[in-house]
Amino acid sequence: MFTNFDCNCFYVADRKALIDTLSILPEYLRNQATESGAVFDYRDWHIPLGRRFRSLKLWFVIRHYGVEGLQYHVRRHIEIAQQFAQWVKQDERFEMVAPAPLNLVCFRHRGSDESNQLLMDRLNHSGDLYLTHTRLNDRFTLRFCVGQTHTALRHVENAWRRIQEEAGKL
Repeated sequence: MFTNFDCNCFYVADRKALIDTLSILPEYLRNQATESGAVFDYRDWHIPLGRRFRSLKLWFVIRHYGVEGLQYHVRRHIEIAQQFAQWVKQDERFEMVAPAPLNLVCFRHRGSDESNQLLMDRLNHSGDLYLTHTRLNDRFTLRFCVGQTHTALRHVENAWRRIQEEAGKL
């Protein structure tokens, strides 16, 4: 949401799973309303326990772009990520590892975990782009996210070109 750090939006189907992951609930805060789910206890919907005024960042972003402006950027980033996912699917050297309904594409080179690690390291050290990774189904998986404020299709095209170049050297 263009706040860069310390402010997130969550889309959750099951808030209990998120709360169970992030919650630290001392005895003195336990009560019937919280235990029954009758109230939303938002203090558990984030990582830090501090209470800085993070919402001000998001307020300024919404004020600057407007709701329609944010919608445009989110939709555009998803569209660009979908284009990237199509390129991955069309290149037989790569495979999609998970569905990509939003702006995060999880993919991997069809080689070994080591070759995927090497590919990521080479790309990251190049300074041309930065990939992160995770493990899905116990396999090293590359993560490509489209979401920076000024990211355009040409940036993602250049990133895909670099990924293909480095993959060709494996």
